[in-house]
Amino acid sequence: MLQIALILLIALTFSIAATPLARRLALWTGVISVPRSRDVHVQPVPLLGGAAIYVAFMLAMLIWGDRAYIRELVGILVGATLISLFGLVDDRWGLRASVKMLGQALAGMVLIVSGVSVELFAQPWLNWLLTLVWVVGITNALNFLDNMDGLSGGVASVACAFFLLLAAMNEPRQVLVGALAAGLLGACLGFLRYNLNPATIFMGDTGSLFIGFMLAAVAIKLRFLSNVPLVTWMVPVFVLALPIFDTALVFVSRLRRRVNPFTTAGKDHLSHRLVALGLTKREAVLTCYLIAGACGLVGTYLTQARLAEAYIVAGVFASIGLAALVWLERVCPGGVVRARDATMTR
Repeated sequence: MLQIALILLIALTFSIAATPLARRLALWTGVISVPRSRDVHVQPVPLLGGAAIYVAFMLAMLIWGDRAYIRELVGILVGATLISLFGLVDDRWGLRASVKMLGQALAGMVLIVSGVSVELFAQPWLNWLLTLVWVVGITNALNFLDNMDGLSGGVASVACAFFLLLAAMNEPRQVLVGALAAGLLGACLGFLRYNLNPATIFMGDTGSLFIGFMLAAVAIKLRFLSNVPLVTWMVPVFVLALPIFDTALVFVSRLRRRVNPFTTAGKDHLSHRLVALGLTKREAVLTCYLIAGACGLVGTYLTQARLAEAYIVAGVFASIGLAALVWLERVCPGGVVRARDATMTR
């Protein structure tokens, strides 16, 4: 536990120190987010906060990371570096969505080659395919979620805290999972010092793609020997339920409006709709934190649940999520409150 605490502390310290430096570098190199119609900020904000998160995490892992799992650790760090480079290029010059997805798939392949993959099926190729789908899906979900000050970093911090707790709760304790979760938690918390509303720096795609990839990799590495895979596969899904729900909401909304979910951006995310319904930006972000925490608690419960109990709980929450999606699309289609509903909320 001392090793985990040191990794968290080192990542937190480096992140707090490196983020202002990344801000100066962004201003010097012109890597700045200029407000567009789809954005919620009104002043240009430096990017490259994700570079500070990446550096803080890597330094913490290189200094105190466990060498007993060197092959898997190297695979995860190489994949994370690859995807961060794609994000950095996108922040500076812009990349097409197809190119970014190619980078995510390549990073997923690096994981598979290093021995980090889902282990649900008897056929290896099915596990590899599901690994790629999971990595690309979660990486994009965190990238989509980065749409309001403090949102993506805060939700990622909540998820990391639960992954750290789950790694400590299960026997034998999962040192690699705990170390990765602690390092990412510290790096995200240090960055949030400057990213909470009003933010003075954004993480950009460098950060959101890196964080999404790392969360996907940590989730894959989690093992629950005290329960059956038919139950435990749902645990990381619940821990990451909020970004998954937000992505599903955006996809459904944009497909209903017959626009491309990847190439079209807008204020149709969960956070935007909460603001449209009357919350302030800070309240919307805090609400998302609370939802993410509640989902993490359900995921923690599922580690000890029986098969029937687990699927009843999952069915109830899936129904709640579907009802919330339908309701949000009814009262806030495309992220804009209908005139009739706006009158009722005054």
